[in-house]
Amino acid sequence: MKQLLFLLLLINTTDPSEISRYNKLKNNAEVAFEHGQYDVAIQNYSMLYDTLGADDPAIALNMAHSYYALGDSSNATLKYQAAASSNNQKLKSIAYQQLGVMADKPQTLNESLNYLKSSLKADPTNEEARFNYELVKKKLEKQKQQQQDQNQQNKDDQEKKNEDQEKNQDQQDQQKGDQDKQNEENKENQDQQDQEQENQDQQDQEKKDGEQKEGDQEKQQEQQQDGEQSDEEKKNDNQEMSTKEKLEQMNISEEKAKMILEAMKNNEIQYIQQQRRKPTKAPESGKPDW
Repeated sequence: MKQLLFLLLLINTTDPSEISRYNKLKNNAEVAFEHGQYDVAIQNYSMLYDTLGADDPAIALNMAHSYYALGDSSNATLKYQAAASSNNQKLKSIAYQQLGVMADKPQTLNESLNYLKSSLKADPTNEEARFNYELVKKKLEKQKQQQQDQNQQNKDDQEKKNEDQEKNQDQQDQQKGDQDKQNEENKENQDQQDQEQENQDQQDQEKKDGEQKEGDQEKQQEQQQDGEQSDEEKKNDNQEMSTKEKLEQMNISEEKAKMILEAMKNNEIQYIQQQRRKPTKAPESGKPDW
């Protein structure tokens, strides 16, 4: 309320010096703005606000234009928003239009479109705002279409990726199946080789056992023959021992017994020779017997 009363007093003042200063600052600011001296324009507009307490939406709009021209978007936005609160619909439309232009960026297209829509509501005859509105609307539609295309592309890429994964999985499954089949065949071949080896080992063992058995039989026969020979020798030894014992009982030495035996053999030989000389037939009569 104090500010409102102050403005009313300022507007209603009749002090010629204050009115002259106000008009001079406003004129200097407008001339500087028209000549592109935006920093000078801002200084004069600021003095009107800060020193004289002027609250003219047209001054706020020109200050916003000056800040925008200098690249000070923060102060420009504040002044455009202040001008947009004006009851002057045309000025209000321009302020919203500029806010829409400043928001004309890919990430803030919706905000820009809303500002431009407010601009047209304030002044439907603002053709520049309408042009910008249509331009931003097309950009937004194109952005949405691009986003949809990108989403579709991402979806297609994901589906293709899934298909590739399924294909790779099928290939892996096929390779695994082939490997399992190969492993099974290898196992069967190995089992067959093991069975053949087992049969061969069994045959070798049987052959070895047969040879061992034959060897044992031969050895047993040899042992038996050796035993029989040993028994024969033992028998002879026993006979010799018996003969020796008999000689001892007859009180005849072994040497004497050998001499007697030798004499008996000689007598036997002589007897055999004499028997051979005897004729087997009787001599014919009239012939000598020799």
